[in-house]
Amino acid sequence: MSRGLSLRRVGGAWVLLSFAAGMIAATLWLGSVRAWDRHLSQAYAAGFTIYEALRQDVPPGDRVTIAPLTPDDAAMATRGEFARLPDTPRPAYVTNISILIRPASPTDRAVLTLGIVSNELVYPISDIVVRGDPIPAGRLGQVTRLLASYCSTPIIFARYADKPWQRIDGAAVWGCDAAPPDLRVPAALAAVIALAALLTHVANTTASFQTFARALRVRRRFGGPESYEIEGPAELRDIVAAVNAHLQAERAQLAQRAMVLSGVSHDLGTPATRLRLRAALIDDADLRGKLEADIDQMTDMIESVLTYTRSEINAEEPRQLSLTSLVEALVADYQDTGRPVSLRHQDPVVIEGGASVFMSRRGHSQLPDERRVLVTARPISLQRAISNLIDNALKYGRRAMVELHTDAETATIIVEDEGSDYSAAEIEHMMAPFERGDNSMNIAGFGLGLTIVATVAQQHGGTLRFDAGARGLRALLSIQRR
Repeated sequence: MSRGLSLRRVGGAWVLLSFAAGMIAATLWLGSVRAWDRHLSQAYAAGFTIYEALRQDVPPGDRVTIAPLTPDDAAMATRGEFARLPDTPRPAYVTNISILIRPASPTDRAVLTLGIVSNELVYPISDIVVRGDPIPAGRLGQVTRLLASYCSTPIIFARYADKPWQRIDGAAVWGCDAAPPDLRVPAALAAVIALAALLTHVANTTASFQTFARALRVRRRFGGPESYEIEGPAELRDIVAAVNAHLQAERAQLAQRAMVLSGVSHDLGTPATRLRLRAALIDDADLRGKLEADIDQMTDMIESVLTYTRSEINAEEPRQLSLTSLVEALVADYQDTGRPVSLRHQDPVVIEGGASVFMSRRGHSQLPDERRVLVTARPISLQRAISNLIDNALKYGRRAMVELHTDAETATIIVEDEGSDYSAAEIEHMMAPFERGDNSMNIAGFGLGLTIVATVAQQHGGTLRFDAGARGLRALLSIQRR
């Protein structure tokens, strides 16, 4: 068996990879946040520079250009027709802002008037925080910072108090090309991919354990390979190797037991035959009958043990069959020999239909009585188990009533006797091998019938239990349908 990596090593490697992916994602995220903070801070500082350039008529620096408007363009700007000015973005979305500079008189206030023309949006002026910047330059810095937070290339038309209109182009400060790359989305994506890869590996590892557990769980029902080979970590491979060794030892033990019992049965055949011949020479009929009965009991006991061992070996292949037909045929066989065995049919299933516009009452219909219950089972083993339950009902309760109940997952064969002297607890105690009731001297058997039934029930993923019925004791054999 090839060796795989252990969970400890693989887990440690995934923890390191996840830690590295987290560190990379955090570095990208924090680096992007710092770059954007730096970009917005530069845009905010550019607002101060522009304000001083407008106030003092000085150059604003290399990254921002300020040019006066022609008289005609200034007239349109005064009327607020910024969208009609030449060399403006198209389509033109205008954002108007007024910033108070200083009171010129009690009735006249000097303002810095701004007209921002963008080809993408009208800027949300409500986002500008004015409380932190009571001075006009700081407020203009908030405006330029707001422009830098959006990927657009607007043109600003500004008029400081009663000075001429100016055209301000600061694409190098707040334009899209000046913005740093936003790595927060790739960082989050890298973290999500790393987490998804880790969770996928964990899910695949747990799935390999679950697959093996499921294979072992259904092994008794559907059989299984001689040994299991499952890909997975080293720990799972060690478990598979241990299970394979256990299954091999169990098969060898059961085969040896069956071989020994078969050998004993074969070896006893010759002396049993000689005993029968010698018993036939005895003149005393009473003694001859007792000897022959003892010989028959001996051979029947060996055959019963062999039957139980064969049911443990579980060599029969499961297949799909009609449980209804099997039960009906078995009951018919008993009835053909005059045994008091009957089959109780289920009541028809009534289905309520939908309401109709022509009728005030809902319609009803019945499912056909000849519906068949399909199961995946071992027919010979299942037939032997049902026969054992019917035989027990006839031995201890004089009659046997057989009934079949089903649902989507299980099928239950119910065998009810008539007037048994045993309780459910006493009968369940007899499910152990070679356990018999108080009247064992008067009833044939060796105490393996219920043991075989319980073994067959376990092989089919079901149970055998007993409870009190309306007429006597009920045996309920439940099996999985598939």
